[in-house]
Amino acid sequence: MDSKKRRKILDKKKAIREVINRASSFADPLSSLPSFRRYSRNGLSVFLESDRGDKLSSSVRQYIRMLLRMNMAGFHGSDWRIHEKVKHREMVSPDARYIFVRELLNGRINEVSKGKGMEVCDQMAGFVHYRFTLEEEMPVLYVYEIQLESRVQGKGLGEFLMQLVELIACKNRMGAVVLTVQKSNSLAMTFYMSKLRYKISSISPSKNGACESYEILCKTFDPEARSVLEDDDDDHDHDHDGRTSCKKHQVFRTKKGNNERDAVRKER
Repeated sequence: MDSKKRRKILDKKKAIREVINRASSFADPLSSLPSFRRYSRNGLSVFLESDRGDKLSSSVRQYIRMLLRMNMAGFHGSDWRIHEKVKHREMVSPDARYIFVRELLNGRINEVSKGKGMEVCDQMAGFVHYRFTLEEEMPVLYVYEIQLESRVQGKGLGEFLMQLVELIACKNRMGAVVLTVQKSNSLAMTFYMSKLRYKISSISPSKNGACESYEILCKTFDPEARSVLEDDDDDHDHDHDGRTSCKKHQVFRTKKGNNERDAVRKER
């Protein structure tokens, strides 16, 4: 390999690493997306807040462990103990980024003074754990977990959170959103592939002759990511230049009573 080609490759890797570092440096990605702070639809009223793995309080860590066990133990069966230990390590990593879902009491945020600050006293209802990382040398937002309690499921909140995740990925110049789903979780597979139009990635075990209990799904946002993370024969809804969701996020207005608020959707 000649020096110019080698330099080009090294410069590209450096640029990708800078993109990931820049994305990871934002303390609160929701600060630039105020319309996503709240979700009030279908009889559900929640607000969202950001955090990171190495900043979690002991009570929040305990809540995450509880919800993971409640939602995921059945899909892993006798292997849950092994997976649980891995997930416990992952959740407190400095690279872990979180979006927490809290139910609003009486339709508004309730706070109680504690020392010099304020402690939110509304009830936790779920969370998203994601990271900015590399897959096949492509910068991606990897969704490690999206977990919701049963009482808030089936109300459109999961789709809302995934739209938010995709928007965060686009704003931070990620090539794709990637996630892992257990094959036995048929509801999740249908949700991602049929409703949100994710595809089984070319890096998924089933695409490489391996028989595993999970699939790796992805939604790509540019031609380079598509060429690496998707199969060429996958049927995709692309723009003429190969781009998908990032060019299709548009702002629209929705009314709730007399109040208008911005929201973001993807046109299908």
